[in-house]
Amino acid sequence: MIASRWIWVLLPMMLVAAFVADITTGSVRVPLDATLGALLGDGSVEPTWRSIVLNLRLPRAITAGLAGAALSVAGLLMQTLFRNPLAGPFVLGISSGASLGVALVVLGGSAGLVVAVGDVGNLAASITGASLVLVLVVAAARLVPTLTLLILGVLFGYAASALVSILLRFASPESVQGYVIWTQGEFGGVTWDELTLLAPLLVAGLVMAWVAVKPLNALLLGEAYARSMGVEVGRSRLWLITATALMAGAVTSFCGPIGFLGVAVPHLGRGLLGTSDHRRLLPAVAVLGASLALVANVIAQVPGSSLVLPLNAITALLGAPVVIWVIVSRRSIRDSGAG
Repeated sequence: MIASRWIWVLLPMMLVAAFVADITTGSVRVPLDATLGALLGDGSVEPTWRSIVLNLRLPRAITAGLAGAALSVAGLLMQTLFRNPLAGPFVLGISSGASLGVALVVLGGSAGLVVAVGDVGNLAASITGASLVLVLVVAAARLVPTLTLLILGVLFGYAASALVSILLRFASPESVQGYVIWTQGEFGGVTWDELTLLAPLLVAGLVMAWVAVKPLNALLLGEAYARSMGVEVGRSRLWLITATALMAGAVTSFCGPIGFLGVAVPHLGRGLLGTSDHRRLLPAVAVLGASLALVANVIAQVPGSSLVLPLNAITALLGAPVVIWVIVSRRSIRDSGAG
C-alpha cells in the first residue's frame, strides 16, 4: 500500500518535471527565470523570449502531454478490447488509416483528386480513416484468432501505405515534402488555434475512456463474462471504437503517426502498478504516456543544439525495448508452462 501511495506521488512529479523540461528546451536558450516569468505574465521579460515560451514551447508541451496521454489510453483500450498485449493504434493499422485520410486531403488536393479544406478537413479525414480501419479490425476480430488479427492489422497498414504511395506519385513536390516531414511526427507544429480544436477532442476521448472503466474491467475476462455481468458488449465495443478513433485520428491529423506509445505505455503501467484494474491503470497510463511523450520531445529537440530529430525515431527507441520485453516474457512463461 505504501509503495502504491508513492507511485501516485511520483507520477505527477514526473509529469511536471517533463513538462518543465520541454518548455525550457529548444534551439534558443531561454533562462529558467525568464521562462517562469513569461508563464506568470511578467512584463519585464524580453519580448523575444516571451514569444518563444508562450507561442512556441507552451503549446508544444501541452500538445505533447495530451497526445501522449491519448495515444497511450487508446492503446490500453485496444489491448483490453482484443485481449492482446500487442494491440494498439499503430500496430492494428489505425494510425495508417488516419494517415491515408490526411494523405487524401494533403496529397490528393495537390493532385486534383480532392479539394483541400484546411485543418478541419485534415482532422475529419484522419478520424474517418482511423474509424474505417478500426471497424474492419473489429469485424475481423469476430472471425479470426488474435495473432491473425495482428497480421491483418499490419496488412491493413500496408494497404493504406500502398494507396499513399500512389498519391505520392501524382502529388506536387511541395506536397510530397510536407507529407514526408509530417510522417516523421512532431508536436511543435501545433499552434494555439489548432490546439483549441485538438485539445477538446482528446479530452473528450479520455473522458469517454474513463466512462467505460467498468465495461473494460469486465472485458478483461472475455465477452461472455462481460455479458454475464450485465455489460452490453456491442454498445461497449462501439463506444471504445469511437473513443480510440477519435483520439488516434486527432493526434495523427495534427502531429503525424506517432508510433510505439500506444503499445508500450500500457505495459509500463501494468508493471508499475501490478494491477489490471482500469480504475487505477487508466489514469496511470495517461500520466505515463504524457510524461514519456514530453521526454521524447525533449530528446528530439537535442538540448543545446539547433538540430531536431524525427519524433518517431525517439518513440521507437523508447518503446521498442518494452515491446520486445513483452514478447520475450510471454514466450518464457509459455515455455515454462509447457515444460
